[in-house]
Formats: sequence, C-alpha cells, structure tokens
Amino acid sequence: MTLKIDIDQGAATAPYEQLRAQISEQARSGVLPVGYKLPTVRGLAEDLGLAANTVAKAYRALESDGVIETRGRHGTFVAAAGDAASKGAAAAAQAYAERVQRLGLTEAAALDAVRDALRAAYGGSG
Repeated sequence: MTLKIDIDQGAATAPYEQLRAQISEQARSGVLPVGYKLPTVRGLAEDLGLAANTVAKAYRALESDGVIETRGRHGTFVAAAGDAASKGAAAAAQAYAERVQRLGLTEAAALDAVRDALRAAYGGSG
C-alpha cells in the first residue's frame, strides 16, 4: 500500500489543501490504515514537486484535526482518523447548537444555515 496523491497546480484549491484533503479522505476511508507511516515532509515535497513548507502546513492541519500523529524521530503516522473526525464533528455540532439557541434562531433556521454552509464547503447544490 502506498500513498496516492495528485496535486492539480491549476486548481483553485491551494496545493496544501489538496494534500490535506486527500490524506484525510484516504485515512477516513481506510485506504491508509491506522498506523500507516507517512513519508517525511521533505520526501513527500520532493515526490510531489512542492515546497517543504507546503507539505508541512498540510501535515500541521492534519495533526490538528487528529488525522495524523507525529512520533518525534520515529515519523508521522495515520491516527484513528474516524474516531477523531467523529468526535470533532460532534463537538462542533454541539457548540453550534448552543450558539444558535443563544442567538434565538429556530431549529429550522439553524438547519437551513447548516445546509447552506455544507453546500458551500462541499461545492454541491443539494
């Protein structure tokens, strides 16, 4: 099993975000199993033709999201991404629910706002 990343230099999405999203999706779907050792920042940057800072930025975001974990000199590994993603989403949803209630929005208005935000984030129409 190997990490498969395709960076589209002409895309509107920044290369670090393309990298972050692809690793996150591969970890979430199980293509990259928990414990899979990722390439070094420099190694991956060289393989993809990116600046090391670009890969480092993606790795920092992934670590912040709980998708990967760095174990010092031992390397960077895929963490239990599904658990981290589910916990993070539940915490964000709880915080959102509390906030919109304080703002006085109805449940329907709060759900409409979420749907609009998800459509914008995922680029879908429905």
